[in-house]
Amino acid sequence: MTEQGKGEAITPEEFTDQENDTNYKPPPEKTIEEILQIDQEDESLRKYKETLLGQAQTGPIIVEPDNPRKVIVKRLVLVVADRPEIALDLTGDLSQLKKETFVIKEGVSYRIRIEFIVQREIVHGLKYVQKTSKLGITDPEAVDKMTHMVGSYAPKAEIQSYTTPAEDAPSGMMARGSYTVHSLFTDDDKNEHLKWEWTFEIKKDWKD
Repeated sequence: MTEQGKGEAITPEEFTDQENDTNYKPPPEKTIEEILQIDQEDESLRKYKETLLGQAQTGPIIVEPDNPRKVIVKRLVLVVADRPEIALDLTGDLSQLKKETFVIKEGVSYRIRIEFIVQREIVHGLKYVQKTSKLGITDPEAVDKMTHMVGSYAPKAEIQSYTTPAEDAPSGMMARGSYTVHSLFTDDDKNEHLKWEWTFEIKKDWKD
Protein backbone atom coordinates (compact mmCIF):
# COMPACT_ATOMS: atom_id res chain seq x y z
CA MET A 1 0.00 0.00 0.00
CA THR A 2 1.42 3.37 -0.96
CA GLU A 3 1.07 6.50 1.08
CA GLN A 4 -0.74 8.43 -1.64
CA GLY A 5 -3.48 7.97 -4.20
CA LYS A 6 -6.09 9.89 -6.15
CA GLY A 7 -9.55 10.66 -4.90
CA GLU A 8 -11.48 10.18 -8.14
CA ALA A 9 -13.34 7.01 -9.07
CA ILE A 10 -11.47 4.23 -10.85
CA THR A 11 -13.08 2.87 -13.99
CA PRO A 12 -13.62 -0.89 -14.51
CA GLU A 13 -11.22 -0.84 -17.47
CA GLU A 14 -8.38 0.24 -15.18
CA PHE A 15 -8.62 -3.06 -13.31
CA THR A 16 -7.10 -4.78 -16.36
CA ASP A 17 -4.01 -2.59 -16.56
CA GLN A 18 -1.76 -4.95 -14.63
CA GLU A 19 -2.99 -8.04 -16.44
CA ASN A 20 -1.87 -6.58 -19.75
CA ASP A 21 1.68 -6.27 -18.41
CA THR A 22 2.19 -10.00 -17.87
CA ASN A 23 2.81 -12.93 -20.20
CA TYR A 24 0.68 -15.24 -18.08
CA LYS A 25 -1.55 -17.47 -20.20
CA PRO A 26 -4.57 -19.10 -18.50
CA PRO A 27 -4.96 -22.87 -18.90
CA PRO A 28 -7.90 -24.20 -20.94
CA GLU A 29 -11.02 -24.53 -18.82
CA LYS A 30 -12.17 -28.09 -18.10
CA THR A 31 -15.27 -29.44 -16.40
CA ILE A 32 -15.09 -31.73 -13.38
CA GLU A 33 -16.05 -34.69 -15.59
CA GLU A 34 -13.22 -33.95 -18.05
CA ILE A 35 -10.65 -33.70 -15.26
CA LEU A 36 -11.73 -37.03 -13.79
CA GLN A 37 -11.43 -38.73 -17.18
CA ILE A 38 -7.84 -37.62 -17.80
CA ASP A 39 -5.13 -40.22 -17.06
CA GLN A 40 -7.56 -42.76 -15.64
CA GLU A 41 -4.88 -45.46 -15.98
CA ASP A 42 -2.70 -43.66 -13.39
CA GLU A 43 -4.12 -44.97 -10.10
CA SER A 44 -2.22 -42.56 -7.84
CA LEU A 45 -3.23 -39.55 -9.95
CA ARG A 46 -6.84 -40.71 -10.05
CA LYS A 47 -6.97 -40.97 -6.25
CA TYR A 48 -5.31 -37.58 -5.90
CA LYS A 49 -7.90 -35.92 -8.14
CA GLU A 50 -10.73 -37.60 -6.28
CA THR A 51 -9.35 -36.31 -3.00
CA LEU A 52 -8.85 -32.83 -4.41
CA LEU A 53 -12.34 -32.60 -5.90
CA GLY A 54 -14.03 -34.20 -2.91
CA GLN A 55 -17.80 -33.91 -3.07
CA ALA A 56 -17.71 -32.39 -6.55
CA GLN A 57 -17.02 -35.74 -8.20
CA THR A 58 -20.38 -37.15 -7.08
CA GLY A 59 -22.41 -34.45 -8.83
CA PRO A 60 -22.90 -30.69 -9.04
CA ILE A 61 -22.55 -28.86 -5.74
CA ILE A 62 -25.06 -26.04 -5.46
CA VAL A 63 -24.94 -24.16 -2.18
CA GLU A 64 -27.30 -21.30 -3.09
CA PRO A 65 -29.78 -22.53 -5.74
CA ASP A 66 -31.23 -19.06 -6.35
CA ASN A 67 -27.79 -17.59 -7.03
CA PRO A 68 -26.56 -18.36 -10.58
CA ARG A 69 -22.97 -17.34 -9.84
CA LYS A 70 -20.18 -19.91 -9.65
CA VAL A 71 -18.30 -17.77 -7.12
CA ILE A 72 -20.16 -16.09 -4.28
CA VAL A 73 -17.96 -13.68 -2.33
CA LYS A 74 -19.02 -13.53 1.31
CA ARG A 75 -16.65 -11.41 3.38
CA LEU A 76 -13.49 -9.31 3.37
CA VAL A 77 -11.62 -9.62 6.67
CA LEU A 78 -8.78 -7.46 7.95
CA VAL A 79 -6.36 -9.66 9.91
CA VAL A 80 -3.83 -8.13 12.31
CA ALA A 81 -1.85 -10.16 14.84
CA ASP A 82 -3.14 -9.87 18.41
CA ARG A 83 -6.12 -7.77 17.28
CA PRO A 84 -9.79 -8.75 16.77
CA GLU A 85 -10.60 -9.39 13.12
CA ILE A 86 -12.59 -6.69 11.32
CA ALA A 87 -14.95 -7.94 8.60
CA LEU A 88 -16.98 -6.43 5.77
CA ASP A 89 -20.14 -8.33 4.84
CA LEU A 90 -20.19 -8.55 1.03
CA THR A 91 -23.59 -10.20 0.71
CA GLY A 92 -25.75 -7.12 1.24
CA ASP A 93 -26.03 -3.64 -0.23
CA LEU A 94 -22.49 -2.95 -1.44
CA SER A 95 -23.17 0.77 -1.76
CA GLN A 96 -23.32 0.97 2.03
CA LEU A 97 -19.77 -0.31 2.49
CA LYS A 98 -18.33 3.16 1.94
CA LYS A 99 -20.01 4.22 5.16
CA GLU A 100 -18.12 1.57 7.16
CA THR A 101 -14.53 2.62 7.69
CA PHE A 102 -11.71 0.40 8.95
CA VAL A 103 -9.24 2.05 11.30
CA ILE A 104 -5.67 0.84 10.81
CA LYS A 105 -2.78 1.83 13.04
CA GLU A 106 0.09 3.32 11.02
CA GLY A 107 2.97 0.94 10.31
CA VAL A 108 1.11 -2.17 11.44
CA SER A 109 1.50 -5.46 9.54
CA TYR A 110 -1.82 -6.77 8.24
CA ARG A 111 -3.38 -9.29 5.85
CA ILE A 112 -6.65 -9.34 3.93
CA ARG A 113 -8.70 -12.54 3.85
CA ILE A 114 -11.37 -13.06 1.20
CA GLU A 115 -14.02 -15.66 2.01
CA PHE A 116 -16.09 -17.15 -0.81
CA ILE A 117 -18.16 -20.09 -1.98
CA VAL A 118 -17.51 -21.97 -5.22
CA GLN A 119 -20.51 -23.83 -6.60
CA ARG A 120 -21.68 -25.56 -9.81
CA GLU A 121 -18.29 -25.80 -11.60
CA ILE A 122 -14.57 -25.49 -11.08
CA VAL A 123 -13.30 -21.91 -11.39
CA HIS A 124 -9.87 -21.30 -12.89
CA GLY A 125 -7.36 -18.61 -12.05
CA LEU A 126 -9.23 -16.56 -9.47
CA LYS A 127 -7.62 -13.16 -8.86
CA TYR A 128 -8.07 -10.48 -6.23
CA VAL A 129 -7.35 -7.02 -7.68
CA GLN A 130 -7.14 -3.97 -5.43
CA LYS A 131 -6.54 -0.29 -6.17
CA THR A 132 -6.05 2.11 -3.28
CA SER A 133 -6.17 5.91 -3.39
CA LYS A 134 -5.83 8.52 -0.69
CA LEU A 135 -8.65 11.04 -0.50
CA GLY A 136 -7.62 14.49 -1.65
CA ILE A 137 -4.67 13.36 -3.77
CA THR A 138 -5.12 13.91 -7.52
CA ASP A 139 -1.89 12.47 -8.91
CA PRO A 140 -2.83 9.42 -11.08
CA GLU A 141 0.65 7.94 -10.58
CA ALA A 142 0.04 7.74 -6.84
CA VAL A 143 -2.64 5.04 -7.07
CA ASP A 144 -1.45 1.84 -5.39
CA LYS A 145 -2.33 -1.20 -7.53
CA MET A 146 -1.91 -4.87 -6.70
CA THR A 147 -3.09 -8.21 -8.07
CA HIS A 148 -3.06 -11.45 -6.05
CA MET A 149 -3.33 -14.79 -7.87
CA VAL A 150 -5.81 -16.71 -5.73
CA GLY A 151 -5.84 -19.95 -7.74
CA SER A 152 -8.30 -22.52 -9.10
CA TYR A 153 -10.98 -24.03 -6.90
CA ALA A 154 -13.40 -26.95 -7.09
CA PRO A 155 -16.96 -26.55 -5.79
CA LYS A 156 -17.44 -27.21 -2.07
CA ALA A 157 -20.34 -26.88 0.33
CA GLU A 158 -18.01 -25.10 2.77
CA ILE A 159 -16.71 -21.55 2.58
CA GLN A 160 -13.23 -21.33 1.08
CA SER A 161 -10.79 -18.48 1.57
CA TYR A 162 -7.63 -16.76 0.40
CA THR A 163 -5.37 -14.62 2.59
CA THR A 164 -3.01 -12.07 1.06
CA PRO A 165 0.65 -11.92 2.10
CA ALA A 166 1.45 -9.61 5.01
CA GLU A 167 1.75 -5.94 4.14
CA ASP A 168 2.79 -2.94 6.24
CA ALA A 169 0.47 0.02 6.49
CA PRO A 170 2.15 3.34 5.67
CA SER A 171 3.32 5.46 8.58
CA GLY A 172 4.08 9.08 9.35
CA MET A 173 2.02 12.25 9.40
CA MET A 174 1.68 12.39 5.61
CA ALA A 175 0.34 8.83 5.51
CA ARG A 176 -2.46 9.41 8.00
CA GLY A 177 -5.91 10.04 6.59
CA SER A 178 -8.72 8.36 4.69
CA TYR A 179 -8.26 5.96 1.79
CA THR A 180 -10.66 4.52 -0.76
CA VAL A 181 -10.20 0.98 -2.06
CA HIS A 182 -11.69 -0.45 -5.26
CA SER A 183 -11.68 -4.25 -5.07
CA LEU A 184 -12.42 -6.79 -7.78
CA PHE A 185 -12.68 -10.59 -7.55
CA THR A 186 -12.23 -11.93 -11.05
CA ASP A 187 -10.69 -14.89 -12.93
CA ASP A 188 -8.74 -15.89 -16.04
CA ASP A 189 -11.84 -15.46 -18.20
CA LYS A 190 -12.36 -11.92 -16.85
CA ASN A 191 -15.62 -12.88 -15.16
CA GLU A 192 -16.49 -10.21 -12.62
CA HIS A 193 -17.53 -12.25 -9.59
CA LEU A 194 -17.76 -9.20 -7.36
CA LYS A 195 -16.63 -5.58 -7.44
CA TRP A 196 -16.93 -3.31 -4.45
CA GLU A 197 -15.61 -0.11 -2.90
CA TRP A 198 -14.64 0.35 0.73
CA THR A 199 -12.69 2.76 2.92
CA PHE A 200 -10.17 2.73 5.72
CA GLU A 201 -8.36 5.34 7.76
CA ILE A 202 -4.72 5.34 8.83
CA LYS A 203 -4.33 6.74 12.35
CA LYS A 204 -1.47 7.14 14.82
CA ASP A 205 -3.09 4.54 17.07
CA TRP A 206 -6.11 2.27 16.97
CA LYS A 207 -8.22 4.59 19.12
CA ASP A 208 -7.10 8.02 17.86
